[in-house]
Amino acid sequence: MQTQNWLLKQASLKPNTPAVITEKQSLTFAQLAKLAAKKAGQIAQMTQKRRVGLLGDNSLTTYVLALALLFSKKTIVWLNFRLSTAELLAQVSDSQLDLCLVTDELWRSEFTEPFIPYSKLEASKAPAKELMETVELDAIASIMYTSGTTGQAKGVLQSFGNHFYSAVASALNLGLSANDQWLCAVPLFHISGFSILMRGLIYGMTVRLVKRFEPRSVETLLVSEPVTIISAVPYMLQELLKQHVTPYNPKFRLVLLGGSSAPKELLLASKKAQINVVQCYGMTETCSQVVALSSEYALAKLGSVGKPLFTTQVKLAPTTNELLLKSPALVSGYLNHPELFAKKLDAGWYHTGDVAHFDHDGFLYIDGRLDEMLVSGGENIFPQEIEQCYRKLPEIAEIIVVGRPDPIWGEVPVAFVRGQKLAQAALRTYGEKYLAHYKIPKEFIWVKDFPKTASGKVKRYLLKGSFLNE
Repeated sequence: MQTQNWLLKQASLKPNTPAVITEKQSLTFAQLAKLAAKKAGQIAQMTQKRRVGLLGDNSLTTYVLALALLFSKKTIVWLNFRLSTAELLAQVSDSQLDLCLVTDELWRSEFTEPFIPYSKLEASKAPAKELMETVELDAIASIMYTSGTTGQAKGVLQSFGNHFYSAVASALNLGLSANDQWLCAVPLFHISGFSILMRGLIYGMTVRLVKRFEPRSVETLLVSEPVTIISAVPYMLQELLKQHVTPYNPKFRLVLLGGSSAPKELLLASKKAQINVVQCYGMTETCSQVVALSSEYALAKLGSVGKPLFTTQVKLAPTTNELLLKSPALVSGYLNHPELFAKKLDAGWYHTGDVAHFDHDGFLYIDGRLDEMLVSGGENIFPQEIEQCYRKLPEIAEIIVVGRPDPIWGEVPVAFVRGQKLAQAALRTYGEKYLAHYKIPKEFIWVKDFPKTASGKVKRYLLKGSFLNE
């Protein structure tokens, strides 16, 4: 199925409407289309290959380059600038790139071809390239590599159709206003950021782009500019609340909160500050949110991620309670690894790897990862439950629970902790108030830091693997 080029369509319908606004500049849809055509011509002079890497920050140039690639029959391979050079090279090799465009500010001395700085592209005198009139919804628009907490990052193949149906589902859930302006303070190379760019095109909505998340400046922006929505993770909302004194601008509607479960204290503080929070659940493979909890239920259904969006079906696997889903936003596979994606499908149902349950009102709760679940003496233990319990202690900055092999019980929970050191006995006594005895960690191991992926997720397999060498 074909659809008209979204950028050209909006340039026709809303030529003078601001498409993207930064601190220093504003571009209308008509201006954006013209600039994208210019960049498309420069890119075409450098490579004939379909896939082009983008190692960019949240700059206007990155935004324009992304559109130039999308609408000139190229596929964006988003690369995370927090990765090591070795990790980047592995992804460049996996996606067979001969061109990877890099923000000058992120240039590294060890970079050689196919890495090319933005400034070199800008120097090209190539003529503008006519953008394609239509796009195939089945065509691959973007590739994003999963963070690889299990050790293997995979390139997720996201089609134009996936992005389109994700945007439609979001609009049906959150509603649309003619004055909507979405603040993008999350990275464009993450689905949370790129989906905002795509919604801007599909809705004809203004995107307010900020280069990086700085709590004070973002808070000021929410107060003084007509932003209506911001996407955030709990850490970002927590930092914003620390700065919060003046009410946000009158047009502000909501915070779309994802990434991890929100603590009760954070939701209470948001309610007190009269900040509307919509919690959501999604993944790279679903091109953003597929389940959401509206703010009216945020406290009554604490811990829930909500109900499936209009275009999403969910159910639980009979024996494991693993969450399965169907959605037109679900991608078609992994780059070079079709067999890995095929293993996750069962009669069209995608196995998320998350264990979940529904309450009597049909609200969904995520209990933990199936591959992180411990089985101790026949009892299923989810690390997330234990971590949430101990995270309430002010002395604990971060805690991760994994299973340690045990000759009697099979495995037992052990906690790795960052923060102020507390007595083992005191921590066990605390746990006895809230947890079944078999869930209380048998040992608390204090660490200075955790091994993490570039997106900030803890590499649990490395912590668990440390026991194998004992």
